[in-house]
Amino acid sequence: MRIGFDAKRAAQNRTGLGNYSRFVLRILSQRGGGDELHLYIPNPRRTPFLGEIPTLAALRLHYPCGPVWRLLGSLWRVAGVWRDIRRDGMALYHGLSNELPLGIRRAGCRSVVTIHDLIFLHCPEYYHPVDRLIYNYKFRRACRVADRVVAVSEFTKRELMRYYGVPEAKIDVVYQGCDPAFAAPIARATLDDVRRRYSLPPRFVLYVGSIERRKNLGLVAEAACLMARRGRKADEAVPVIAVGRHTSYEDELRTYLRGQGAEGAIRFVHGVPFADLPSFYRLATAFVYPSRIEGFGIPLLEAATSGVPAIGCTGSCLEEAGGPGAIYVDPDDAEAMADAMHTACTDGPRRQRMIAEGRAHAARFNDRRLADELMEVYRKALAGANEPPQPRR
Repeated sequence: MRIGFDAKRAAQNRTGLGNYSRFVLRILSQRGGGDELHLYIPNPRRTPFLGEIPTLAALRLHYPCGPVWRLLGSLWRVAGVWRDIRRDGMALYHGLSNELPLGIRRAGCRSVVTIHDLIFLHCPEYYHPVDRLIYNYKFRRACRVADRVVAVSEFTKRELMRYYGVPEAKIDVVYQGCDPAFAAPIARATLDDVRRRYSLPPRFVLYVGSIERRKNLGLVAEAACLMARRGRKADEAVPVIAVGRHTSYEDELRTYLRGQGAEGAIRFVHGVPFADLPSFYRLATAFVYPSRIEGFGIPLLEAATSGVPAIGCTGSCLEEAGGPGAIYVDPDDAEAMADAMHTACTDGPRRQRMIAEGRAHAARFNDRRLADELMEVYRKALAGANEPPQPRR
């Protein structure tokens, strides 16, 4: 079977959408089975992350044809690629990042779209009004025209039913796994090298993700200040290492910590390459992900896979990613976060239970199982959940 994919994010993005796209392409190509996987990429000069797919040589790459589409690659991805999909004889096309091309029903193939989240509807305050309008049009239309909709969590499935009225029978929940590097052994020399290069302390609580208001790192800052005021023993003081790109929200957090006399409670580390991330997790005493809302929350799964006690927040889907072994607190309860951080760092028996339960949970997200679940979605789409597509000639 020939399966086409929107591979813009896989080629260009280091963000969650790019990671998801590369994950899907990797597990499907490693699964085997004789299917042809075709990647439609709008710009052949912007593919810095394609090489991270270990099976890239087995994938078929397609770029815009003709001088006009080569100049207007972004427009080709939206409005022109359907002609290429039809010409190439795709049986199915998968939009990996919340959208499908205009004209996909004319391409003569079935279609699947993955919806990662509807945070722009659930929490509109985090988005510019114009962005909300664009996202709403793209996401709603994709859900309407697709033969099947993949939700990355049960939470996202409920959001699709709530905001768009997508029939439950049309939605399949297929989780994302994490990169095998987080489960692989890491040499002691590598860990020591990472600790030295980044001047990491002997014990620390790790955060990995965007440093933005929605991620709620302010809760961790408040909790750290509370712990300092409680007079914890010096040997129990564990700083937070926050890995992410610098933002204006980081500046707000720094100002807050200075005002509380706790500048050293959180240290921000920028520019960490992916190759070093597994070592950060393995060196951490605990992991914290205080986000108010996510589509899935892959960093919590990365922590569970790495064998790190993890802390998340209630209210969205983080329990699905972190599993029953993690500690979850209200996203506005700094006292509870301070207690959770203290427990995850100092309670030996509890830490061991969290590690064991986390690894057992992470084992459910194996590549073969998730690849099989995606292929089952494709089989459902090919069986014809909607009216047959009508090619126009």
